[in-house]
Amino acid sequence: MVPGGARHRVFYVMDTTQPTGAPIVERVAGWSARHRKTAVFGWLLLVVAAVVIGQRLGTHNVNSYDPGQAGRAERVLDRPVVQQPASESVLIQGRSHPGAGQTYAHDPEMQQAVRQVVAALRALPKAATDIRSPLTSPGLVTGRSALVTFDVAGPPGHDDQAVVPALNAVAAIQAHHPGLKVEEAGGASLDRATGSITGQDFRKAEVTSIPVSLVLLLVVFGALIAAGIPLLLAGTAVISAISLLAIPSRWLPVDSTTSSIVLLVGMAVGIDYSLFYLRRMREERAAGHSTQQALRIAAHTSGRAIVVSGLTVMIALAGLFLTGIDVFSGVAIGTIMVVGVAVLGSLTFLPAILSMLGKWTDRGRIPFLGRRRTAAAESRFWGTLARAVVRRPLIWGGTAAVALLALAAPVLSLNLESPGIHSLPADVPVVRSLMDISQAFPGGPAPAEVVVTGSDLGGRPVSEAVAALHGQVAATHGAIREPITTAMFGHDQVLIVSVPLAGNGTDAASNSALTTLRDHALPATLGKVPGISYAVAGLTAGNHDFNAQLAKTVPWVFVFVLGLAFLLLMASFRSVYIPALSIGLNLLSVGAAYGLMVLIFQDGHLSGPLGFTPYGGITPWLPLFMFVLLFGLSMDYHVFILSRIRELRLAGASAREAVTAGIARSAGVVTSAAVIMVAVFSIFATLSLIEFKMFGVAMAAAVLIDATIVRGVLLPAGLALRGDRLWSRRSYGETASITVSEPPRPTNGWSRTRETADSMSSARSTE
Repeated sequence: MVPGGARHRVFYVMDTTQPTGAPIVERVAGWSARHRKTAVFGWLLLVVAAVVIGQRLGTHNVNSYDPGQAGRAERVLDRPVVQQPASESVLIQGRSHPGAGQTYAHDPEMQQAVRQVVAALRALPKAATDIRSPLTSPGLVTGRSALVTFDVAGPPGHDDQAVVPALNAVAAIQAHHPGLKVEEAGGASLDRATGSITGQDFRKAEVTSIPVSLVLLLVVFGALIAAGIPLLLAGTAVISAISLLAIPSRWLPVDSTTSSIVLLVGMAVGIDYSLFYLRRMREERAAGHSTQQALRIAAHTSGRAIVVSGLTVMIALAGLFLTGIDVFSGVAIGTIMVVGVAVLGSLTFLPAILSMLGKWTDRGRIPFLGRRRTAAAESRFWGTLARAVVRRPLIWGGTAAVALLALAAPVLSLNLESPGIHSLPADVPVVRSLMDISQAFPGGPAPAEVVVTGSDLGGRPVSEAVAALHGQVAATHGAIREPITTAMFGHDQVLIVSVPLAGNGTDAASNSALTTLRDHALPATLGKVPGISYAVAGLTAGNHDFNAQLAKTVPWVFVFVLGLAFLLLMASFRSVYIPALSIGLNLLSVGAAYGLMVLIFQDGHLSGPLGFTPYGGITPWLPLFMFVLLFGLSMDYHVFILSRIRELRLAGASAREAVTAGIARSAGVVTSAAVIMVAVFSIFATLSLIEFKMFGVAMAAAVLIDATIVRGVLLPAGLALRGDRLWSRRSYGETASITVSEPPRPTNGWSRTRETADSMSSARSTE
């Protein structure tokens, strides 16, 4: 029945043979349903083959570099002859108030602790070298605080492991001096803490996401077998894609973060696609179709929507390659692979397993849920809301659009800035230690590193140029500072000149100082020496070049993603208005998610409940990655809903009737998929690193907005404004496998007719 109009029913008459003129989606699904054992075991064999390939090849650790000049310098710094050991510091400090306690010179216990730290580190030659302390360097004492510094021994690539004996020794000394602070922090210990916390977080997300998804799927389907099918498809797609990452890892940076994002995206799309298929099959079986007939209808409708939405997701993710930034490349290839595998499984494995199980998919019903969930009925709530919206589309749509624009307004103050030490919670020991050291021995950020290569680096021209660089300090009015130091590596192969900069490393003062160094100080000194080249790296340079590359390439990413998505949707729906409306609504929901992210994380609202320290910025890589991912995932809903509306319109319903019925009939799938996706993304909001909190909160909010305000109000309002003109057969056309006229008898393939409800009492199947 079409709400608000005449009582019409649409039915499909078909046999189980393959229609020769059917679209490829139907042909693939039909083959899989007929050869179900081959398709199921073939899919499982593909998964096993992917796992074997991944284990045989192994994942390579290709380093990720910043773009631009900083990246060129980082590649030189990564050479074995140049790699420098990580530096660590041990703070020995009295716990009493500064005004009430003794200074280091008058505190025998502090002096004893310093001697014990130095002795313990000297006893660990495989962990600590180049030890400096107040015993030999008086400058490492200030008030009631003393500092012992050392370099981590061994290969630089294993600093996080080599530093462990030193950490244990310092912890033992702290235990013997409870009245003092004896704590260690530095690059190696921070990397170790970050790696440990990140690994724990990802394991927590991986272990939690699957049980949460299963519980929600049990609520959705009310049957154990039906709930397990989406997890089976999503799980095998994720396993295959992560295993196959071993291939691109040979030339693209692929790490544990990439695998975790692949898991998240794979679970999301795999469950979505399965829900599309399963709910449509249930609806058709409840209407009287056999399993094979229901599969064919689901293939023609939901299968087509899966292909279109999957291609849209992959197009959006492919836009990340246009940035030319290493960190995006591995994530892009991994997510594209898992979406492609999920689409392939939806067209082959899913029809085959559903054909094999038949009515067994409804077995294992959950008490109080199974009976209510068996039939995929229309949603009264969403149907009522859609009817109200299409009657007054300007009022409803305008109000919703203004609300989302207001929510998106804070994005105008978006500040892209790396979190640095604020990435970890303040209660992590190494973070507290770094803060204590910074307060006791305040100093500037890590200096800029001018990496010089070429011939005769130890000669007189280069030495005079470095001396002239010292003379530039006064001319830059504090932009670059002393002490400027030099270090030679690899028998005069590489010269590194360390230049302190003004500011805190990521603020406007630091960026201005970097520009002064690059554009004025260096060209006037080292730039005049023939036969050498130089590039500037460091914290400020890396952040600056990353942001500059983003600013240069983001417009092209938007043009690529929006342009190809527009063409794909236009080809699918044969309309200019539909892709324009879909893209506009997606941008509106993404903008609202950005605004929420700025309010919560940049401005610090909800920092207490979410457990993070606001630092006044947003991680630079996050907005662009969120855009491509949200744009792709939200198209799942739009394509599925629009396909259902189109189907009803071609069956003879008016435009308004098709909109209200399409939204009401697709509500179960969209709501269920959105609830699962919001739950999975919300898990990331509970993780420790602030970047993942940002990602989880913003993604969950965007999906929620898209599945409620956009799906329930803005989409029907936008479609209602065009009315019958939007879905005219002349502008839209017909598919080859559907005929509107009633044939005299069933034919090979599909035929569809429309009659009044009274004349359909003898029909074998209804929709």
